[in-house]
Order: sequence, then structure tokens, then C-alpha cells
Amino acid sequence: MKKIHIYLTVIGLFVGATSCDSGFEDVNKNPVLATTSDPAYLFSNAQFSSALATFHYQSEIVQQINTPYTGVLEGGNHNIVFDPNSNANFNAMYIGTATGSGPVNLLGTVLRLTKDNPLRANIYQMSRIWKAYVFMVLVDTYGDVPYFDAAKGYSDGINLPKYDDQKLIYDDILKELDEATKALDATKSIESGDLFYKGNIAQWKKLGNSLLLRAAMRYTKIDEAKAKTYVAKAIDPANGGVMTANTDNALIAFNSTFNSPNANFFQGTERGNVYLGKPFVDYLKTTGDPRSKVIAVKYELPANPIATAGKEDTDPASQQGAPYGYNESTISTEPNFPGKSGSAFKYSQINRRTLGKIDAPEFFVTYAQTQLLLAEAAQRGYITGDAKTYYEAGVRAHMNQMAQYDASAAIPTASQDAYLTANPFAAATALNQINTQYWIASFLNGSEAWANFRRSGFPALTKNPYPGADPSVKDFIRRLVYPVLEKSVNTANYNAAVARQGPDELGTHIFWDK
Repeated sequence: MKKIHIYLTVIGLFVGATSCDSGFEDVNKNPVLATTSDPAYLFSNAQFSSALATFHYQSEIVQQINTPYTGVLEGGNHNIVFDPNSNANFNAMYIGTATGSGPVNLLGTVLRLTKDNPLRANIYQMSRIWKAYVFMVLVDTYGDVPYFDAAKGYSDGINLPKYDDQKLIYDDILKELDEATKALDATKSIESGDLFYKGNIAQWKKLGNSLLLRAAMRYTKIDEAKAKTYVAKAIDPANGGVMTANTDNALIAFNSTFNSPNANFFQGTERGNVYLGKPFVDYLKTTGDPRSKVIAVKYELPANPIATAGKEDTDPASQQGAPYGYNESTISTEPNFPGKSGSAFKYSQINRRTLGKIDAPEFFVTYAQTQLLLAEAAQRGYITGDAKTYYEAGVRAHMNQMAQYDASAAIPTASQDAYLTANPFAAATALNQINTQYWIASFLNGSEAWANFRRSGFPALTKNPYPGADPSVKDFIRRLVYPVLEKSVNTANYNAAVARQGPDELGTHIFWDK
């Protein structure tokens, strides 16, 4: 593999993306010209490149996805010491698919180009908000990361940036989200190239505040006073408040030209390796969840499961998740082994007609997640309002969100009513219920599902029993390890980070995960 410094901000050739009625427009731009003419191309590309094909690693940790094959996505599945997939978020966020095309570098360039330009005030604030999202993912995944010196290779000659204390990064994230959201101004230039909302300022305010709510709730274990303070800022209607409908969801809507980065796992060469995890399927079945029918499917696979999907069985009663603790050789010994069809196992997989489509959207921040966080905030006494009302709104929001994958995946209101009646909100188990629903609502958003699981402790999962697990992992993986290249190239800064936060191991906790 060719060695490169991962923070160079010399912008490499990339395909810029901008919004249009059909989704994306293929815009080949001279990269230098793009940095001197219209930062909108860089900003939309930063949004687009934030969509990661890394859901599977974190989703395996929280037992939504299972790949029971030796050497396939092994770190998340088996708690093994190291796997190259653990580099994926780090590399994708900083360098992207080409030097300089990751969102950290792209947003850094947009911020430099627009900071002192009053005509681009809104894209400057939008970039501050989205940079906060990107670094929440990075800190939640690795702990200390380069932040204040990141993306300064081209502008300041900092090619080996120092790692910053994760607590200080989060403090700045809170500040940036608060200030940038307040500074958005609908009377100023509207950035129609924005892939989320075409520059709609009211929706960007809701996104900024919903992210502020998410960041604030990370402090529930370590600083409830800070959590309460920033939750109050987030929900303040004078500053636009948080998301109020699924139309506010921040997502990338892929199409037949620009495929979902997850398409290979559901439609391509990896599709015979990816199954739904047993705890996830069991919970949907036990509670009679109507989402099961549009999420899970059993395929009666032919001899070549890669060539065709085979007969579909979406009956919830038929679904069977793949249990943890096995590989492809030992899984046939599990008591309820369903057998094989061709070369694939007969465990449930993601429905390729709905969530598994090549043009399935990728969600970053949603109305459903936001309502469930408000439910927890109400239950904890951080805000006024009825936790049950927020909880039910969150559940319904995610059920309605299914239609954003495909019209056929819509959950009827009657089915939603029946589910909430059969599974009523109970104050005594509220935190468990709320955060288990957050786990479901964050399905395919692996980074957020994993972060909230570590923060809340719910759902109550059992440790993966796979033999030979990393000895640093006492229960579940708490962070991912840094890329090997960082240790060999950015050695001094890497060593300082490890000395400050603890060993570069899967069992080391993030600061808010205490």
C-alpha cells in the first residue's frame, strides 16, 4: 500500500457533487479552480463523502449485523485485536478516496475560503455545523484525534498534526454548534448546492440544534449539569429548535448512478456474507415489530447466491438472526442452525428491495433519533414535557422513515398503533425502552448506534462469546484503534495521544463512556 500523509490539504482530483432534482450531478471540476471560485462544490462533496461504507463494523459490535466468516469484517464480529476495517472511519474522514477529498480537508478549505466573506456567511456556518458532526464521529470512534491542526497541511504546512484531547474537542464542538446555528441567517445568500436541504436555513437550524442535543446527551454519565445546559440551548424555539418531521432528516439520497456505499454488502459481491444479528431479529420478533417485514428477509438461495437473490420470505415469524460466537466452520454446531442454501446460510438478511437497495439513502441525523433523545432528556428531568409523548413520537417517526427507503416499506398507522399498545411505555424501564428504540432507529447508522449503546448501556446485550477475543475488551469494544500508518509516520503525536488517553486498544474507553 502506498504511504501517504493523511492530512495533506492539497486538494486532489475529485468528483464534485451538487444537488439537483434527480439527486446528484456529475461535475468534473479543476480542483484549484473549485477552491477559488465556488466553495459550494467543496461543501457538497464534503456532505457526500461523509456517507461511509463502514456501518457494518460498528453495527456488528452492537449485534445488529453478523458476518460469521473468518477474515470477513472480523474485528467488529469477533472482538479480534486489530482489523483493517477499524481504520475506515479515520481514513475516510481525513483523506477520503483521494488525497484531500475527505470531509475534514474539504470543510477546512471551505471555512478558510468563506470566513471573511459576508456574501458566503451561511455556507461558512453550515460548514462549522457539519465539521462538528464529522468530528463527533471521529472522537466517538477513536478518542483523541487531530482537530485544531487538522486540514492545515496546505495552508500552514502542518503535515503531522498533533492529536487533541477529546474532552477539549467536544467542548469546541458544543461551542461551534451553538454559535454557528445561531449565526445562520435566512436574509443572507442561500446555498442551493447543499445536498441536505438546498440551503433552507430553518432546516439547517434544526439540524444544528439536533446535533447539539446529541452532543449534549453524550454527557449524561459524566456531567449532567453540562448536559442539561446544552439540551436547553438545543430546544430553544427562539433559535429554531430541533427537527420536527422526517422532512428534516439529514441524509444523502443516492440513485442508480451514485450508489449507496453500502450497496456492495447488500447487492454486490459481499451480499452472501452479511446477515442480521440474532439479538436484533429476536427483539423485533418478540415485540411484534412491524418494521421486521421491511427490514428482514430470508432468501431461499440458489446454488450461486451472488448471481440472484432467490425466493424471498419476509414473514416475521420465519426470521432467524445469525448468533454470535461462531465462524463459518463452527456455526453449523449451534442448536438452531437453519442449514445452507447453496453456499450461503439460511439466516435472515437485510431486505434488498427496501433498506438494501443500491439507491437506499444514508441517514446521518434523524427526527426519530431526536425525539428519542428528547424522551430521555424528559425522563431525566432535563426538560419539561412528557417522556411518553416524545418516546411514541420517536417510534412512529422511525416507522414512517421506512417509506424514505421505498414506498413499499411504509408502515401503516394502524400497525404503529397496535405496536405501541402491545409495547406500552413504562416509566420504570424508560431508559431501557428509549435507548433500545434508539438502537433500532439507528439501524444502518452504525457509528451512532454504537455511540449511544456505550453511553446509555442499552439495549442489554450479551458479550460476544467468540474465542480468542482481544483481552483488553472486558465486555464490548469501546473504541477502534488508530491506523498503523499513524504510529509509524506521525509517531510523536500518536505517542502523546496514547499517553494521555490510555492504550491504543479496543477496550480503552472514550471520555464520556464511563
